[in-house]
Amino acid sequence: MRMKSILSRRAFTALAGAAAIATAMPVTSFAADVTIPIIVKDTTSFYWQIVLAGARAAGKDLGVNVPELGAQAESDINGQISILENAVAGKPAAIVISPTEFKALGKPIDEAAKSVPIIGIDSAADSKAFKSFLTTDNVQGGRIAADGLAAAIKEMTGKEEGEVVILTNLPGVGSLEQRREGFLDQIKTKHPGLKVIADKYGDGQATTGLNMMTDLITANPNLVGAFASNLILGQGVGQAIAENKLGDKIKVIAFDSDDKTVGFLKDGSLAGLVVQDPYRMGYDGVKTALAVSKGEKVEANVDTGANLVTKANMSDPKIDALLNPKIK
Repeated sequence: MRMKSILSRRAFTALAGAAAIATAMPVTSFAADVTIPIIVKDTTSFYWQIVLAGARAAGKDLGVNVPELGAQAESDINGQISILENAVAGKPAAIVISPTEFKALGKPIDEAAKSVPIIGIDSAADSKAFKSFLTTDNVQGGRIAADGLAAAIKEMTGKEEGEVVILTNLPGVGSLEQRREGFLDQIKTKHPGLKVIADKYGDGQATTGLNMMTDLITANPNLVGAFASNLILGQGVGQAIAENKLGDKIKVIAFDSDDKTVGFLKDGSLAGLVVQDPYRMGYDGVKTALAVSKGEKVEANVDTGANLVTKANMSDPKIDALLNPKIK
């Protein structure tokens, strides 16, 4: 229902934005003539829908045309490269992009930056051409996940000990590799009683996460915890815990949220969610791109923040606003 609501609001906002531009006063004429495409990893995912909603709101507030672009799956790396090349050919004022893969998007972004300013959000690429980069500190996000998992296991067993696993959605994705790095480092240095017995990669599908976690449960009867490093894996791993009714025996921390993972948090299938601020990434990404297009100085790196959400704090106003972003 929330996805349908987002899509209907998108249509309404697009019409409202067009009307606002058509009646804009001369003082906003510069912005009204500006096009700033935003390119996300996957236009179908709830997380990226929130990013797009933030970008759309910025376009409306600033009187900027913001085409919403992206592939149908995060694994479609070549698709995103083609979308970027086509966006550059349109000669926009700037481009906001979340690269699907660190290495593969490096050269295409370098090439694009020769013609148009590039603003990065969410995930890094092997490029120094970004005018500004807005993202969660993903290494810190991984640390937050490790601390949350250790606390949940201690609450369950009385001690920070036992076998845990980490599951990463796709290999080579900058944000996911940073979360993995932060998690593994924090486990090693702060929670040495926890032993990482499996470090696995998926293929971008929730069903793969479900199957991987089911296999790990079967093969490791002493398993007490897991970290699923993005929304798609959180859905799959949460479902595996729910189907096997293991919420009181295996604690799971996942990254990002939607109705399904929040439901798993409520019923105990997930012990916690590390929640970012994707709406802010989209909004501030477009706002920063507009500033760059006007020659204004901007911050090179902006941390948009991350919080651990548990059943205990999910009703707090700050957390509730992240779980239920206002989509206009």
